[in-house]
Amino acid sequence: MDEQGATGGFWLVDGTWWVLKNLVLAVWNLGYALTHPHLWLDWSNSEAIMRFVYYGGSVELFFVAFTTFLVIFAVGAWKTGFLWGVVRVMEAIFNTIGRVICWAGLLMVIQQVVIVFMQRIFARPSISLGLGIPVEFDISWWAEELKFYNALIVALCLTYTFVQKGHVRVDLVYSAVSHRTKRAIDMVGSLLFMMPMAVLIWMYSWFFMWRHLIVPNPSASEPLDRLLMKARALRWNVETIGFSPNGFSAYFLFKILLVAMTGLIFLQAATFFYRSYLEFVEGEDSADKHLDKDVLAAAPTGGHEHAEI
Repeated sequence: MDEQGATGGFWLVDGTWWVLKNLVLAVWNLGYALTHPHLWLDWSNSEAIMRFVYYGGSVELFFVAFTTFLVIFAVGAWKTGFLWGVVRVMEAIFNTIGRVICWAGLLMVIQQVVIVFMQRIFARPSISLGLGIPVEFDISWWAEELKFYNALIVALCLTYTFVQKGHVRVDLVYSAVSHRTKRAIDMVGSLLFMMPMAVLIWMYSWFFMWRHLIVPNPSASEPLDRLLMKARALRWNVETIGFSPNGFSAYFLFKILLVAMTGLIFLQAATFFYRSYLEFVEGEDSADKHLDKDVLAAAPTGGHEHAEI
């Protein structure tokens, strides 16, 4: 029993030291990356590409992101005005992305109508678009591309929908508790569910994306030295295979969208934690403070209300 307790205590101390060490090293790692951008941004060098791949899914990047989150929160706890500014900027970014990408839904409808007309009425096998230099693809290519518009909306409008409070909440006790209890639940949910989920999906999607962009295929289990050795044989091998012979040929874009989605979710989790903390501290009067929600304008009634059956 004593040996088990000692072993458990050793792992607890060792794990705490590992976390604290990485938090301190995160500042140095970030500074080194910013002062030596050629080591990971000069993609004319295959080793720089492999460093980018490795660090994009590394423990070092996680602790840089987590340390940044903690520093912003510490400053914001001291100056709430600063933290409100961070929340407003991040939510404005999410809203802007969502309001722009939602137009892909209109493009999807228009393109589907064009496909039906070209295929059923004009009996054309392909569609050509462009001024001067036309872009021509088979009808099946344009039809499969509709999936990409749908993926754009799903992946990049998640955070916009969250800011607009459009997601479905499974409510068992949330609506019955006080304002501060709700904000505490939101903070716990951000830290224990949203952030870990985003990190886990990022780890899988990051290397999944790069395995469809370059060869030799990188792996999350390989150390940096191993990847740098692979860099000698590195070449671009972007995925261009569709489900049909003449189908959509840019399926690597779906992998990029998956990475972008998880990155936005992590940022949304941090922003939601900050907002929940501020609303917890400032009380019920601060609920939805500075929240930029889209509201459908009511049709003018001329000052009279009418009821129709």
